[in-house]
Amino acid sequence: MGRRVDHAWRVFGTALSFATFGVGGVLLTVLVFPLLRLLVHQPARLHRLSRGLIHVAFRFFIWEMKTLGVLTWEAHGVERLQRGGLLVVANHPTLIDVIFLISFMKQTSCVVKGALARNPATSGPVRAAGYVFNDQGLALMDDGLQALERGDTLIIFPEGTRTPRTGPAEFQRGAANLAVRAGRPITPVRIRCEPMTLGKGEKWYKVPPRRVHFTIEVGEDVAVAPFLESTRSAPLAARQLTAWLQTYFEEARRGA
Repeated sequence: MGRRVDHAWRVFGTALSFATFGVGGVLLTVLVFPLLRLLVHQPARLHRLSRGLIHVAFRFFIWEMKTLGVLTWEAHGVERLQRGGLLVVANHPTLIDVIFLISFMKQTSCVVKGALARNPATSGPVRAAGYVFNDQGLALMDDGLQALERGDTLIIFPEGTRTPRTGPAEFQRGAANLAVRAGRPITPVRIRCEPMTLGKGEKWYKVPPRRVHFTIEVGEDVAVAPFLESTRSAPLAARQLTAWLQTYFEEARRGA
């Protein structure tokens, strides 16, 4: 009986959390960000203020889910994310991975799906924050490079989608290409969720039988110079770096 009550409560808590997220996103889109655009005419300042608001909103969302008993979490090495101008590369097991990451960083850009720019709950925030859309083709690389050159922190999920239950999808080379072309190290973040929830193709109401626990581990920076020195070719270096990242994150999935 106790387990049933606990499970029912976590279903309710999950529903309430996502309802709060959706309503909050619409209100920000309809009220807050239009007002912000009206008052702030400098793009850089608009992006900075918008990213600060998103950071606060995401911190509240994570706090709400934890307070309601939906999840628990622990993070290691988060102080490494407080530096500016990072290229953060993370695996993507759940729907809320980016929410966790942005809740740790007051100012960050992110490579996001272009569909978010057309979603009424997210279009205002992602456009005002100057996020990079992953359906822009060649412009994606240029926008990413410009963001790094401005000193922005950029978050990329190289899988391009949430990790299937069977393991990481084949990594795309966008993150490695950016790192090689910009001459920037990669700051890897490994995310684990036990038991799994909010994965690829999973409905939000399919709540696991016990409370989920997130572990976020920020690794040491991965320099691109050794990959370039061993290949003397930017495309080959990006390919090798991508393969290295795939192995790194696969070890995290297995708990290695």
